[in-house]
Amino acid sequence: MARRRKRKSRRRQEGRRILEHVPQYSIESGEEKPVTAARKFIQAEGIAPPALLLVKRNEHTTDRYFWAEKGLFGAQYVEENHFLFPSLRTLEAPAGAELLAVASR
Repeated sequence: MARRRKRKSRRRQEGRRILEHVPQYSIESGEEKPVTAARKFIQAEGIAPPALLLVKRNEHTTDRYFWAEKGLFGAQYVEENHFLFPSLRTLEAPAGAELLAVASR
C-alpha cells in the first residue's frame, strides 16, 4: 500500500519563513525542564523579543520556543499563528513588498 504524503500547511510554511529572520539562540537544558532553561537564559542574557530559542533536551530532542512581547510560546504555534504577533508583522511586510515588486515587472 502506498504511503500518502502529509499535506504541508501554507500558513505554517509562511510562518516558518518569517521565523527564519528572527535571531536564534541555542542552549542546553541540563537538569532543568526545557521551558525553565529557556526562561532562565532569557533572564540572564537580557534577550529582547522577538527571538527563537532552540533548547536541546537530549541528544535526539530539541524543543523550539519563541520569545515574544507577550511571553514564551512554542515555535510551532507561532508558525501557524504568526499574524497574532505584532513583532513578526514588521518582518512580514518587507517580504511581501519584494513579492509585489517582482510580480509587477
